[in-house]
Amino acid sequence: MDDKKAAILSEIPRLRRYARSLLRDRDSADDLVQDCLERALVRLDNWQTGESPRRWLFTIMHHLFIDQMRKVNRRGESAMLPLEAGEAQAAPADQVESIASREIMDALQAISPDRRAALVMVAIEGFSYAEAANILGVPAGTLMSRIARGREELRGLLDDSSRRRSIRIVER
Repeated sequence: MDDKKAAILSEIPRLRRYARSLLRDRDSADDLVQDCLERALVRLDNWQTGESPRRWLFTIMHHLFIDQMRKVNRRGESAMLPLEAGEAQAAPADQVESIASREIMDALQAISPDRRAALVMVAIEGFSYAEAANILGVPAGTLMSRIARGREELRGLLDDSSRRRSIRIVER
């Protein structure tokens, strides 16, 4: 039993990363991770020993996220929290890579949650298409379509932001 709990605890950093990619708010993401861990510990017998808990935990988290989004949609509340006034201000970057990383993260947050989840599962978390489709509960073709459309949308957003960055304002 302790081996199972240790294996689950070792997945917390990945769960937090995935939750933060789904929800822009750090506190909401941490709440989602906590809910996922609670459900996993209650249903510990459902996990097969010898198998990595990663797929099982990500499936639990994704189902919780979908349930949470449905509740939000029924109530008519906003799913993403607006940026605080201080967050909207850009801070000067020391390196070009940090600017590019910020733009990528902002663009990733701008695409739809379905596409973002598919991209994060495959491109960041390293799941195969089949595993990601299974976790997200969609057919493999749907997953591949979401990834293709998400990549296309990201390219468009990133091209637009790089064009905006290259425009200089000249005052007379």
